[in-house]
Amino acid sequence: MDVARLAPVWSHLAELRPVRGEGVYLFDESGERWTDFTSGIGVVNTGHAHPHVVAALRAQAERLLFAQVGVAPSPLVFELAERLGRISPEGIDTFFFTNSGAEATEAAVKLARHATGRPNVVVFQGSFHGRTHLTMAMTTSKTVYRQRYPGLAGAIAVAPFPYAYRYGWSEDEAVAFALRELDQLLAGQSAPDETAAFVIEPVLGEGGYVPAPTAFLAGLRERADRHGILLVIDEVQTGFGRTGTLWNVTQHGVRPDVTIMAKGLGSGLPISGIGARADLMARWERGTHGGTYGGGSLLPIAAAHATLDVMEREALPANATARGEHLRSGLCALQARHPAIGDVRGPGLMVGVEFGAAGGGPDGATAKAVQRACLDERLLLLTCGTFDQVIRWIPPLVVSDAQIDAALATFARALERHAASERAGAGA
Repeated sequence: MDVARLAPVWSHLAELRPVRGEGVYLFDESGERWTDFTSGIGVVNTGHAHPHVVAALRAQAERLLFAQVGVAPSPLVFELAERLGRISPEGIDTFFFTNSGAEATEAAVKLARHATGRPNVVVFQGSFHGRTHLTMAMTTSKTVYRQRYPGLAGAIAVAPFPYAYRYGWSEDEAVAFALRELDQLLAGQSAPDETAAFVIEPVLGEGGYVPAPTAFLAGLRERADRHGILLVIDEVQTGFGRTGTLWNVTQHGVRPDVTIMAKGLGSGLPISGIGARADLMARWERGTHGGTYGGGSLLPIAAAHATLDVMEREALPANATARGEHLRSGLCALQARHPAIGDVRGPGLMVGVEFGAAGGGPDGATAKAVQRACLDERLLLLTCGTFDQVIRWIPPLVVSDAQIDAALATFARALERHAASERAGAGA
């Protein structure tokens, strides 16, 4: 297999070359099995090759592959919008579909600027919103995502995120600090009447799997209402059951003006979208945004319908809650034995294990070493955080307790091997 034919800008976590998937497992040509606790970076929430999703794709492929929305939209698109309207946060009832999370984020910003007549957008430290020209400017989790791309889009301001563990503070202290700094930003950098939107992930993704406290999101909502700013919730990674509810923001009782969705909506097919109130969408001037494939490529639309079927029939958000509690319990037991683990956090099956001391230096080297040791036993895990100091656990939502226990046992062995290596190095 000649990897040289692929652009080297892509990195590859493992030597695995999968040809088949089933649930939480991937298989190579020889039949060797790998446990995938990455879900393709939070994409295959229904598991690999879920039979209902596969059947829906096969059936749709035999009928119609493409019906361009701007020419003659398929009934499937209207039905998906109606269906999402029934299950979205309060007030979110009108939808625009596109292909990727970055494209959906750009659409949300374009909507916000049109609807408010204001240019500026506020994002939060540690954010990841995409790799396009605009969304790189909105991304602050790692310099690698934006380095050596001069002339990024302007009118983007960055406010602190209440990352209590990083600061070594209580959650209340971190929230108070972050809201004070946001007020300072609105007074010193981006005047409220020039600020179109706050755009935030309710759980930082690439930034370290850090949940936003309810008090912070409520503080954003209050300031948004006071100043006529839109609150845009980026649920690209948190959405579709990952955190124990279909949308994470509903756990906080905070009303979004715009939601951004992608990843888990299509079970591996490329689909994304934004949702907003009908009166807000009506301020988006006809023809000022669009796209060829969004809503027109019908395999992703069929996959989205099938994904929602599985979410409902198999109660996957509830499974994420129960399995997430089991996973965090096991990780906390390991934390008690391994002081290198500083924090275990995250809702549902979006769990981060941070290496390094609270309020001290992040330990990316240990996180990477433990990740590599897990790879040696064919367990796929990803890191995140600005210094790659966090191992993130994002298995498909169909995972069982037995599969979590097997992964925890592998993780425990990886921790032990790394600790033994450190002790041997210190002894030398």
